[in-house]
Amino acid sequence: MARSWVNSAERIGSDLHLELSGPGSRRAALIDALREAVRSGRLTPGTRLPPYRSLAADLGVARNTVADAYAELVAEGWLTARQGSGTRVAERTEPLRPGPKHARVPVKTPPHARGPRHDLRQGTPDASTFPRAAWLASYRRALQQAPHEVFGPGDPAGRVELREALTEYLARARGVRTEPDRIVICSGFAHALRLLSRTAVLRGTLAVEAYGLPFHRELLADAGVRTVPLPLDEHGADVSRLARERAVLLTPAHQFPTGGPLHAERRAAVVDWARARGGVVLEDDYDGEFRYDRKPVGAVQGLDTERVIFVGSVSKSLSPALRLGWMVLPERYVAGVLAAKGEREAWVSVLDQLSLADFLSSGSYDRHVRRMRQHYRSRRDRLVAALAEHAPHIEVTGVAAGLHAVLRLPPGTERSALKAAAWAGIALDGLAEFRHPGAPKAPEASKAPEPSETAVPAYDGLVVGYATPSEHAYGAALDALCRVLPPEAG
Repeated sequence: MARSWVNSAERIGSDLHLELSGPGSRRAALIDALREAVRSGRLTPGTRLPPYRSLAADLGVARNTVADAYAELVAEGWLTARQGSGTRVAERTEPLRPGPKHARVPVKTPPHARGPRHDLRQGTPDASTFPRAAWLASYRRALQQAPHEVFGPGDPAGRVELREALTEYLARARGVRTEPDRIVICSGFAHALRLLSRTAVLRGTLAVEAYGLPFHRELLADAGVRTVPLPLDEHGADVSRLARERAVLLTPAHQFPTGGPLHAERRAAVVDWARARGGVVLEDDYDGEFRYDRKPVGAVQGLDTERVIFVGSVSKSLSPALRLGWMVLPERYVAGVLAAKGEREAWVSVLDQLSLADFLSSGSYDRHVRRMRQHYRSRRDRLVAALAEHAPHIEVTGVAAGLHAVLRLPPGTERSALKAAAWAGIALDGLAEFRHPGAPKAPEASKAPEPSETAVPAYDGLVVGYATPSEHAYGAALDALCRVLPPEAG
């Protein structure tokens, strides 16, 4: 391929150097060279280019090569061609000019404005523990064994291989009773809420726990669903307070964020309510697989397959980056949810679905969950031990489960503790931000909480995510946390 060409000055008034190097056809190389000449300003707007016959002869390429290159650049707007005027650089093209360089002025910022030094926010697993080798092995097997149909339009419900694997796993590990055709694959709990809010399942008013994720409440509000809070106590949500609502959202395995499971009597009571009212229980299996002091409690869905919608995901057990979740639906809701999902929208990657199916069927998922239970139990034990040594007046509430713990603080100290943590470079959440806006506020700090029909946890607290830091950073994060905790009330 010709390396460069210099045309005579008489033709266009200045030397034109075109570099025709690199892979690809000479036509493509010429197009790229002319574009670059215009971008750099070597060919200015209005400049006349040599006739294609002359340029072809000087470059040693076919006339059609130059003619096609000119035609392509005219079509793109780089050049103009008029009878009697020849081919010229378009007037509207502008060379790329570097922007002004500004000297960076160092600005002193407080520690909390530079990003967290220690991340103790709830909601994410230890990213360094993702089982890369085992997942890659499942991915390879899934890709090798995948039928050709996998790479075409698929089933909105999700791959049958994954739904079959989930049917077996959920029955064994969570006590869920279902069949593959009652499972719809989604990208996580928020996606499930969006889909359900487009159906008759979630319309009008939804009862929710007095504490929960604000993001979920906002999502529901945007969909026109009004949420009303249920009081909480040591036995979980008080479902006896359900009134005219036809649907309730619960986290019965490990209430988020306060940390208690739903008591057995209340599990039975909410199912009885759903049967009597023709209602539905939306069960968020939050932290369902991570109970450390005993075997995980089975799902409420096992008590009534036609009155409970069970929703789970791998966001805590594997990674939120996978965007893999599932809904186990009563038969009457399947068609409506699939219609809301659409024929080709909001689908999870089919290859990720097949990989998870293999990961479940091969036993890799069980092995990973067992390993992570030990890992996170150790993390929680270290947190409890650090508090016992450095801040024995701070209580860890809730059961030994999940990826976070709530620290009960002296009355009136939550705000100051969060401020101190921010200045120390510690990212974590306060308990108050998870309280439903309609839930009654805690009593004044000077007063002891009294029983009430609408009681909610009446204490200041910090929600500490002990799963997020990597193993080598966790010790330093605990030390920093203990230093900013408020002293014992006098």
